[in-house]
Amino acid sequence: MTWRVALLVTSAVLGGVLVLVAIVTRPPTPPAHEIYFNGVVLTMDPVDTVAQAVSVRDGVIEAVGRSEDLLSMVDEQTFTIDLRGRTLMPGFVDAHGHFPGSGQTVFSADLNSPPIGDIDSVAQLISRLQAFSRDQTDGWIVGHGYDDTLMAERRHPTRDDLDRVSDDRPVAITHVSGHLAAVNSAALAALGIDESTPDPEGGVIVRDPASADGRRPNGVLEETAARAVWDHTLDIGLANTVRMTTQATEEYLSVGVTTASAGGMPSSLASFLGLMSRLNQLPLRVALFPLFEEVGESLLSGQVALDDFAEARLSVPRVKIIADGSIQGYTGYLTEPYYVPFKGDSTYRGYPSVSREALFRQVAGLYERRIPVAIHCNGDASIDDGLDAIEAAMDAHPWPAARPLIIHAQMTRKDQIDRMARLGVTPSFFSAHTFYWGDRHASIFMGPERAANMSPARWALDAGVRFSSHLDTPVTPMLPLQAVWSQVERQSTSGAVIGPAQRIGRMPALRAVTIDAAWQVFMDDQVGSIVPGKRADLVVLSDNPLTADHIRAIRVDRTIIDGTTVYKRL
Repeated sequence: MTWRVALLVTSAVLGGVLVLVAIVTRPPTPPAHEIYFNGVVLTMDPVDTVAQAVSVRDGVIEAVGRSEDLLSMVDEQTFTIDLRGRTLMPGFVDAHGHFPGSGQTVFSADLNSPPIGDIDSVAQLISRLQAFSRDQTDGWIVGHGYDDTLMAERRHPTRDDLDRVSDDRPVAITHVSGHLAAVNSAALAALGIDESTPDPEGGVIVRDPASADGRRPNGVLEETAARAVWDHTLDIGLANTVRMTTQATEEYLSVGVTTASAGGMPSSLASFLGLMSRLNQLPLRVALFPLFEEVGESLLSGQVALDDFAEARLSVPRVKIIADGSIQGYTGYLTEPYYVPFKGDSTYRGYPSVSREALFRQVAGLYERRIPVAIHCNGDASIDDGLDAIEAAMDAHPWPAARPLIIHAQMTRKDQIDRMARLGVTPSFFSAHTFYWGDRHASIFMGPERAANMSPARWALDAGVRFSSHLDTPVTPMLPLQAVWSQVERQSTSGAVIGPAQRIGRMPALRAVTIDAAWQVFMDDQVGSIVPGKRADLVVLSDNPLTADHIRAIRVDRTIIDGTTVYKRL
């Protein structure tokens, strides 16, 4: 089904339901005039002005300045909010993630290991899925977030393991990276995968070397081989779609996120969000990055345009290309081999998810059509390919306003940062990797030297390269101040500092989740800083992140979108 057809079909099915919802639950009207005063206002303007008060009129920032000056504007229509010394700053902008994926617990078992979850073995994982299947009695049995390196067995669950959950219902679980899946025998049959099935381009069907011919699929699917799984596991119906979106929305608003990102969202879910936005039922803004493999050819042929899918609070600023996989899944594409050899292969470097030739063609086509691109690149070999493709496209189709984006940019080398500066390429760093996987990057995946320079924000800052910081939620929890803390401290779960030379100051780390993130999603003229004329997307924090002893302990007291409070703790 094409993107356009899916949009039309889903709209027809959901339209009546959502119209009724919209009639029954109309969104609140923002106060005509609000003044926030007696606080610390971190504006994130070009000179990082710190003010005391903000005036908001009809959902738009009217003035920023001293409390006494703005309180002189009070009239009979004004609501005044005393910040009591707390900090007011722009709402957090999610530069890259998979909204509303954090709400998937409504239909999927949580298989995360500490510090996110509690799964510590394959046996416990199986037990969790068995319990979950008793509540989810129909269809596929689905789980998410398992991490082979944090379970006692230090391996992926296999089809034989998952057959213990069910021998007749399909079982599919997603690796914490989101780039691999493990399935049982019933799922393999449903997917049409057997001994004779070839590996797809950019993916691997992992085989059991102990089987008779060494061809029996062991249930683990990598990269493009795993993508067919999503068609089944994300076919969740309207009720679960509503529940998932509601749960994720509440979570994001509670941590101060006013603009979410949805990278690679299925067309049916994008259609649902579009309708919600059209009917004023989408409380937060969402930036959607559709996958090239789904919409690219239609865009390049001129059949559709990105604006065809945009609504009031749903923007579609870029197309996403997945060029490689995940470092922690051993599918990130490197120039030098992995530190601990993968399956004993000391030459193994991972692999690209798309051929170099196809990548060049896709990026050039997008540049020719003036369609901004975001390229997922974790390994430095993949980053080389991405930069080469961007430079070739720039040469063929000059476009100074393109703002090309490299997503994750995890193992970026210093020479690549310098090249980004020259080309005007901007990275979005998955900075929280230093906390969640830093220890294992140092000991398993990259080794100490390369791990010390993962997510190299200091190099980018010194080179004048504009960057953002993201959490790739649901890969890691949506905690924007965790991303800030990770760039400032670079501590791992063990307390070790992973690459102290790559630490940056608090202000640039805050800009990376506000104005610089807004710039990457082409919304910097609307949100991301507190300046007159922009939308009043704001967050009230319990403490000042520039001076607080513990950044991660700061609480979100209020979240405001278009001048309307959408979350309030106090």
